[in-house]
Amino acid sequence: MAMKGMSVNRNGKTLIAGLVVAFCATACASDPEPQSPYVNAAEVCEGVFASDLEETVEAVTGATSFKRRPGGGMERLIETIEKEYASGRDWSPGGELCEMSAKGSSSTDGTALRFHIYAPHDVNYPGNPEGARRFLLGKEAIANTRSASIYFECVSPQLDGSKNRPARIYGGLSNARDRGDALGNLMENLAVLHSAVLAVAENLECEKGAGLPERLDQGLQELPPLGRRAESDSR
Repeated sequence: MAMKGMSVNRNGKTLIAGLVVAFCATACASDPEPQSPYVNAAEVCEGVFASDLEETVEAVTGATSFKRRPGGGMERLIETIEKEYASGRDWSPGGELCEMSAKGSSSTDGTALRFHIYAPHDVNYPGNPEGARRFLLGKEAIANTRSASIYFECVSPQLDGSKNRPARIYGGLSNARDRGDALGNLMENLAVLHSAVLAVAENLECEKGAGLPERLDQGLQELPPLGRRAESDSR
């Protein structure tokens, strides 16, 4: 009788030990390590930048580590553009794709990327800041020491009626680190924006990539500056 009781007790201990091991394995597997509050240049802005642009992103923003932002910026932006295009308005406020805030910076210091529907007369508008340079990219591209802009048109199955009325979309980069007005620095600002514009065009399913090149050629054709309008002609 004693031996039988010992057998049951031993089997019971074995069963309990097995359950503990199984529970521990399940609990450990479902307990991921906490995310870092920071990301690098390859991950910032939901990873929209081409892999060979990491150093360029760091140069433009002046940072190597960035505050982690909640995801979904691209999805929200695409929905905003679709709704604003459907409204038929010539211009719309659009939305922000992302803000790239450096580790340790204030919340208003980040280099930002925004997109919106632009009005027809915004292209070739003679009111660019002094020092801005114009390029033949999309309908027009402009680069300055701390900013860049690309105007392009999109025909997409997501934008009903765009076959006859292409969506006019503006992409802008702002608050870049001022590295001087050398052409190479301006082209870096434009390169970062160009990569984001390509990602937006892809998510919008723009035909033929919205007419934009897959890579930004350093020999991009520069357009002549436009004279400013007289005060009476300004908007």
